[in-house]
Amino acid sequence: MEAATHSHSHDHGPEIELNPATWRDAKRYAWLLGLVIPFAPFIAWVSVEVTGFDFFWFFGPLLVFVAFPILDMAIGVDPTNPPDSILKWLEQDRYYRWCTYLYIPVQYAGLVLACWLWSSGDLSVLESLGLALTMGVVGGIGINTAHELGHKRDDLERWLSRIALAQTGYGHFFIEHNRGHHVRVATPEDPASSRLGESFWAFLPRTVSGSLSSAWGIECARLDRMGKSHWSLRNDILGAWAMTVALFAALAIVFGPVVLPYLLLQAVLGFSLLEVVNYLEHYGLLRQKKEDGRYERCLPEHSWNSNNVASNVLLYHLQRHSDHHANPTRRYQALRHVDEAPQLPTGYAGMIVLAWIPPLWRRVMDPRLVEHYGGNVSRANIQPRKRDRLLARYGAAAS
Repeated sequence: MEAATHSHSHDHGPEIELNPATWRDAKRYAWLLGLVIPFAPFIAWVSVEVTGFDFFWFFGPLLVFVAFPILDMAIGVDPTNPPDSILKWLEQDRYYRWCTYLYIPVQYAGLVLACWLWSSGDLSVLESLGLALTMGVVGGIGINTAHELGHKRDDLERWLSRIALAQTGYGHFFIEHNRGHHVRVATPEDPASSRLGESFWAFLPRTVSGSLSSAWGIECARLDRMGKSHWSLRNDILGAWAMTVALFAALAIVFGPVVLPYLLLQAVLGFSLLEVVNYLEHYGLLRQKKEDGRYERCLPEHSWNSNNVASNVLLYHLQRHSDHHANPTRRYQALRHVDEAPQLPTGYAGMIVLAWIPPLWRRVMDPRLVEHYGGNVSRANIQPRKRDRLLARYGAAAS
């Protein structure tokens, strides 16, 4: 999968000359590789059966946190963009939608398989935990699939988004992300924007509780405008959670209550995986306030980007995050690399592992953030109680 193969000599010619017949998406069939994630429990099960090696139950985390960081380094980056003249055509190609739609039935088939295996009595506790970790990875990247679908105006895609979120009990993300995060991104008011000096482990409880209360507030305000009760079926958060309760209850009835602890564990792992991605997407970046006290518009410089091919294929171009914030309804295959955006040193898969180890994260990311602000770290989104210490360390005048 070479990084950039535009199969035409018009590569540097006038944009007008390009049309769908003369441009080829080098990643077109690579997007199907995203389905290796929901297939992970099946791959794990077959691998254990064939080889007898029990460590294959941990296939999900091994794939995402070991194999993909290595692939990111081996395959490298692809900063090429589809030409403007074919964006509309590219967005209308339904093949790309099916790449995301297919994730969900496979995700649920894997969840049923996992429950069957947990209830079979054949797995040790360690093996069951390995399978729960694998399911957590499926659920976490399922939230990313839900993210891609939930931004669309199509009712089917929005419904599929909610189904994908039910496995992790994170249905409120649908509301908070679209109507909260996209409004407040890269400001101290956004629970999903991490701050300079804030470790992932400090960010996690803040973002989980903050996102939940934000989503509830947004939804209650909507219901108030409609004159409806907060505690009605019209409440989209209660509806989303009801889907999770119904799902877990059905699985517990069919396979026995033995599956419940593992279902809860994989859900927590799944949404924690989403939140570690939130942590690295906007770390320390801050929209400045204008004279009227409002924040400037969200610009490419307010999101960390990465063009590592392997992680991008796994995450439906989520790493082209600046363009996503500029054009939230733009489909993943048409998202563009933006030169002005600050770049991460590697793909999200490797950055997640770094985020789990705060001293390493700080060593790699803090100097990049300081450089992004030209040495004036007072322009960053700083953890309030560490502000004086960080300003002193990086030698910026306190604003």
